[in-house]
This record gives sequence, C-alpha cells and structure tokens, in this order.
Amino acid sequence: MARLSPLMILPPVAFAALAATFLWGMNRDDPGVLPSTMIGREAPAVPQTTLPGKTQLTDAMLREPGVKLVNFWASWCPPCRAEHPTLMALSEQLPVHGIDLKDPEANALSFLQDDGDPFAAHATDPRGRAAIDWGVTAPPETFIVNGEGQILYRFAGPLIREDYENRFLPELQRALEAAN
Repeated sequence: MARLSPLMILPPVAFAALAATFLWGMNRDDPGVLPSTMIGREAPAVPQTTLPGKTQLTDAMLREPGVKLVNFWASWCPPCRAEHPTLMALSEQLPVHGIDLKDPEANALSFLQDDGDPFAAHATDPRGRAAIDWGVTAPPETFIVNGEGQILYRFAGPLIREDYENRFLPELQRALEAAN
C-alpha cells in the first residue's frame, strides 16, 4: 500500500480553507461595509490645531447635546469634493465638524472659500495621527456622534447617491430619533 505524503494533502486543505473564507465573506450581511471598532465607543480626541480664521473643534463640542457629524476630508481628495454639496445641505440641519487630513493649509482654505464651508468647527490633522485614532482608512469618512460624544455610526466613502440614501440616511435618522 502506497503511503500518502503530507505534502500531497497540503494543497487541497489550503484550497478548502481559502474557499471557506471567501464563502464566509460573501455571506456577511453587507460585504461592502468595513466594520469599525469605534462604534459605541467614546470619540477619540480631536487635534488641537485648526485653519486660520476658523472655529477650533474641541472634544467638548463632541459632547454637547444633540447629534452631530465629524467628517474627515481633504482638498486633494476627489470623493471629498463630490460629497461637498451633501455636507453643505446637512450643515443646515445639524452641526457638521470637519477634520482636514494631510492637507496644505492654503489648499484647504481655498477649497472652503470656493465651494463653501459646511463645517461649524474645524481641526487639522497634518500628520494623520487623529485619523489613525479614529480608525479612518481614507478620506472621506463621516462619523455620527451622539450628545455624550459616543460614535454611533461610521460611513466610509463619499456621502453621495444610493450609498448615502440607503446606508447613511437611515442611520442618521435613527440617531436623530433616539436623541429626541
């Protein structure tokens, strides 16, 4: 009787493990959503730097009553530019705070001057340290924060079209209803 080499068994076992991983990933509730470990936790500290002439975003502002948004953005980011009109509209309904990520100051100011400034308060994150603390993978990312400074939801990507309407708005509505 021929003896089976362990090396002969390894490729089929590795393939089966990989296939099981892919199958699990495809059967998640929403495979397009990156999970966030920040949901339900207190919002991390915000940078204590801001753009000249703008209101400084503070940790205390994130703990003020009511729902608010924290948006990580940059002038060099095309999806950030695409979502800008949405942020302008949202800023008429609730406080939207912006954290400018790895952006030259002059470029950020020029963008806000040309396209409008939706942010009630600003912070700058020139080295990206705050983005790491918040779990940001790439701008734009928007967080829904409650009156206790707790992160309720994280939305990665631009707030536009179907994703905005089908994923973000229901979460925002849920947060607003819970606050009332």
